[in-house]
Amino acid sequence: MTKLFGTDGIRGKANVHPMTAEVALKIGAAVGRYFSAGRDGVHRVVIGKDTRLSGYMFENALTAGLTSSGMNVLLLGPVPTPAVGLLTRSMRADLGVMISASHNPATDNGIKFFGPDGFKLSDAVEAEIEALIEGGVELNPADKIGRAKRIDDGRFRYVERVKSSFPRQMRLDGLKVVIDCANGAAHRVAPETLWELGAEVIEIGVSPNGFNINENCGSTHPERAAAAVVEHGAHVGICLDGDADRVILIDETGKVGDGDQFMALMASRWAAEDRLANGALVATVMSNLGLEHFLQGKGLRLERTSVGDRYVVERMREGGFNLGGEQSGHIVMTDHATTGDGLMAGLQFLAEMIRSEKTSSELLNNFEPVPQLLKNVRFSAGQVPLEDAQVQGAIAQAEADLAGQGRLLIRKSGTEPLVRVMAEHEDAQLMERAVDSVVDAVTAAVAP
Repeated sequence: MTKLFGTDGIRGKANVHPMTAEVALKIGAAVGRYFSAGRDGVHRVVIGKDTRLSGYMFENALTAGLTSSGMNVLLLGPVPTPAVGLLTRSMRADLGVMISASHNPATDNGIKFFGPDGFKLSDAVEAEIEALIEGGVELNPADKIGRAKRIDDGRFRYVERVKSSFPRQMRLDGLKVVIDCANGAAHRVAPETLWELGAEVIEIGVSPNGFNINENCGSTHPERAAAAVVEHGAHVGICLDGDADRVILIDETGKVGDGDQFMALMASRWAAEDRLANGALVATVMSNLGLEHFLQGKGLRLERTSVGDRYVVERMREGGFNLGGEQSGHIVMTDHATTGDGLMAGLQFLAEMIRSEKTSSELLNNFEPVPQLLKNVRFSAGQVPLEDAQVQGAIAQAEADLAGQGRLLIRKSGTEPLVRVMAEHEDAQLMERAVDSVVDAVTAAVAP
């Protein structure tokens, strides 16, 4: 059996292996058996989803598999990914499941899992679950089948939890905020939260139809929200992705700020308040060198991990750190949540605007990024372009060209069939030549 789990659960095109109802049924039975085996009493799992049409199919298939292994299923409906982490823990569930392909197109879907502590599963646990799926699961007798129940107030519980992370003495009165929900899981909770805290809210991407999630909107396509910020004279724009676990911020001029700028702001602020645990921020290898230099200037450290917010969280838990994230907008604040939470991060930024009496453009301009270039090359199933001799030669030459003043990062995406080629260097032209040389070699290697 091919490996099912990637860097963030299981993901792929809906109705194409492994993202089929048949596989989801087997996954449900396997994870149900894994999290109930050897444990007495009632076992329960919470399931959330985003707004993709295929979410109905996977919700039903997973429910069938989970109940067949004796798990009681609590269906949350469309809620953000961080809501599943929160409610898994608060409802004393054995397992949490989120059906989402995050920022991917509507034709994709995925399944993410949370343990009883509300944190995503480790590689070791995922490997054990894969072995169960491959070996088959013994089903429960008829009188030991689980039940399924729909939970109608899940999103309201989440809204209250997010609001509790916002300083109690603060309100958002007088702030005009553009919120782009990517036609995804936060299309109701995000505008509601901002409005309840007093903001004037301009909504974008709040009309999901099953097919338009992330379509020319949200954190991966912030152009529409940026235009709306300028058009309406808003103070800030907040762009979420399809499952609302990441955020991209837009200042009052329409300029887009990435996760690195936000993490720089929060790390320096928390350090000044003696709230930054162990004097470090955890981020991935994709974060800009400028962020690292900025932190060093503040006497702080940058702990780097592999790409994927789950690896950020694992390092945070290992080292006792409380702030981490990704350049792409996953922001993890373990004082408040167990996973990236785009809405919660957006509220923290708004709180800093109020506290500092600074504009969003001032707060999103903490350091000058080192020139960075990222290009992707798509490949087909079965191809292994990074093992090609010509590709390896191009990578070695590019590394030599950038040595000393920059860096080169080549990796396969964990969520899509892409080779990602990223470089940083003060000499932008040299950097572009290095990236293009590797991209050309990979393109040639995957050509039919």
